[in-house]
Amino acid sequence: MKRQSFKWILLLFSVALFLIAPILLLIPRPAKQSDPWSNLPTRPIHTNHADLIKGEFADGSAVTRRCLECHEDAAVQIMKTSHWTWESEPVSIMGHPKPVILGKKNAINNFCIGITSNWPPCTACHAGYGWADNSFDFGNHENVDCLVCHDGSGQYVKGNAGYPAEGVDLVAAARSVKIATRDNCGGCHFRGGGGDAVKHGDLDGSLYFPSERIDVHMGKHNFICTDCHVTRNHDIKGRSISVSFHAQNQVYCTDCHDKNLHADERITAHVSTVACQTCHIPEAALKEATKMHWDWSAAGQDLPEDTHEYLKIKGRFVYAKNIQPEYFWYNGSATHYILGDKIDPDEPTMLNPPNGDINDRNARIFPFKVHTAKQIFDAQYNYLLVPKTYGKGGFWTEFDWNQAAKLGSADTGLPYSGHFGFVSTVMFWPITHMVATKEKALQCIDCHSDTQKSRMDWTALGYDGDPMFRGGRKTSKL
Repeated sequence: MKRQSFKWILLLFSVALFLIAPILLLIPRPAKQSDPWSNLPTRPIHTNHADLIKGEFADGSAVTRRCLECHEDAAVQIMKTSHWTWESEPVSIMGHPKPVILGKKNAINNFCIGITSNWPPCTACHAGYGWADNSFDFGNHENVDCLVCHDGSGQYVKGNAGYPAEGVDLVAAARSVKIATRDNCGGCHFRGGGGDAVKHGDLDGSLYFPSERIDVHMGKHNFICTDCHVTRNHDIKGRSISVSFHAQNQVYCTDCHDKNLHADERITAHVSTVACQTCHIPEAALKEATKMHWDWSAAGQDLPEDTHEYLKIKGRFVYAKNIQPEYFWYNGSATHYILGDKIDPDEPTMLNPPNGDINDRNARIFPFKVHTAKQIFDAQYNYLLVPKTYGKGGFWTEFDWNQAAKLGSADTGLPYSGHFGFVSTVMFWPITHMVATKEKALQCIDCHSDTQKSRMDWTALGYDGDPMFRGGRKTSKL
């Protein structure tokens, strides 16, 4: 009897398995994840140049001529990149009859404002030699600076107009060349805006030799910049909305990491609306304070000076460390203030607001450092001005705003009425570096809580309230 019962049980189990098996096959399973390490580029094999470089060099261009004897296409390749042109592609903008070319060459920011009429100190970070005025020859191969990206001696520094600084040993630099490292990239990108940590908030000198706490990729795994900013024919992947309209050639976390890498489905559900950086970079400016506000209107006074508080030539500053980002929808592109655009002096002027909103399927909630400033504008024509700050007649020499505005406008070609004032401006800097370890990533309660303040302004993001607790409006994205 027991044996017959066992047969019936076995038969019923077999039938059930036959019926259920097709259903089990329909249940979605996590896709097999690729190994993120397999997506990293292979670093080029370094060729020791110590025995290949002979003799002395009169100037930086002499080094370039030597480099081009073997690397014949290098200068041509560099000249096609934005590191050389400092220009964007032409873009059609409503209200402008001709396509607009932006880039570092033409953009206005609320730090040092603009390079026109101020070329020598600004172009110290240009990948070339000699850009001292608007007559610079962008077609001369010998103007390309090979050493700024490839010096391995640690003593190569650029000065005004991009020339090697006084005292640089060009022979030592040429003999030391190697693939670009954080030292090379950081020489300019960590010091944008005139000093360490000034502009970005997530790029500063702490990344030369970072700890795991500062950045998990560079600290724990010893990444160099070109591991993510993959470079082909000297064209470096990456784009900043401080000088760009569009998202082409951008670097994404998913270049290496799978979208479905999270074991928790609740986290995976956020991927379509929340950027990786939002959860994985909870704070920026982790070691060095970054500039959060710059008041140019206070410049020119004989007051006690401090790099982080007041300088006569630049005005008042506010710096901060361990900053919590502000969050906005961002689809990778931005709107830009263009030289000559009219402003409302009674409202802050947004210089590069990120594009995207709650209904934009390409947008994600993204972390930003928001930098505010008071900068000069034409009080009659109501547009921002690019003052001449450097050199003869400049504000840093004469402390005369009217003269600085007049001289700067002569170079930009923008009429100056003779009447100036100062207006509030806002600039947005995406936070993408200083990635925390996974243990330090944001938790649910940081953004969704009925007992503590959320770091998200859900109403400003387009919701009726916190989607988790206050009946916030949900869209097809969440």
